[in-house]
Amino acid sequence: MEKTIGILKSSGEKVNFSLDKLRASLNRTGAEKYIVNQIIEKVGNELYQGISTKEIYNRAFSLLKKNKSYLASRYKLKKAIYELGPTGFPFERFVSAILKYSGYSTEVDKILQGKCVTHEIDVITHKNNETTIIECKFHSEQGLNCNVKIPLYINSRYQDVKEHWNANPKKKTSLTKGWVVTNTRFTEDALQYGNCCGLYLLSWDYPKNDGLKDRIDRLGLYPITVSTLLTNREKQFLLSRDVVLCRQLIGNAFYLDHLGVSNTRKEKILGEMTKLCNF
Repeated sequence: MEKTIGILKSSGEKVNFSLDKLRASLNRTGAEKYIVNQIIEKVGNELYQGISTKEIYNRAFSLLKKNKSYLASRYKLKKAIYELGPTGFPFERFVSAILKYSGYSTEVDKILQGKCVTHEIDVITHKNNETTIIECKFHSEQGLNCNVKIPLYINSRYQDVKEHWNANPKKKTSLTKGWVVTNTRFTEDALQYGNCCGLYLLSWDYPKNDGLKDRIDRLGLYPITVSTLLTNREKQFLLSRDVVLCRQLIGNAFYLDHLGVSNTRKEKILGEMTKLCNF
């Protein structure tokens, strides 16, 4: 591991392997130090020039899963959000659920009147007599980022809705903020424009230390797609019934009965999710 190893990212970009980044992603799972060190040593010994980040991820995930499945679930978070697709609708529900647990009242998929035209809004939140409208930009493939066209478009919609909303005396709240949320990243010019015009931008790792991954880890609000024990069919069944968080399934375990899950397996699934959410 002393020599420089070139690795291939999902975007096609070639970069040098970073031991610190691998260690940070493993530490984020809450794994004990000795487990992290063991995995780093094993993965490090298997590296070769041109290895893909996907191969490194798969190996680390497999080693974590052998130790404790809920650690692998935490490690899988980024991939699990991609699995909310292929449509962006479950992602909208997921963003709504995160904000609900943060003290907001939320609505999803609503039509709002603007000054000029009507707009379909992904998520609307209310808190302290203030209303926020949120546009969710979901990408089902890695390497696709939000460019400046996205905040440009969202800001024009926000301004149109805001003008009509705040001029309406029947509204009990003021529309004060527009958000753009993505499961990937914003380009530099998208960040520059969004910050300049006053939009709040939330991506996988932005704002620093308060991005999507940070909020999920901090609040223990993991999507059900992180589970290493549920099948893809079972995950899709739950998503179709608006069960998008592990925490929601813990409180509505009867859905597992509907799926015909055995009591033994049901205990394992709920046990994994309880450990995950109590992190």
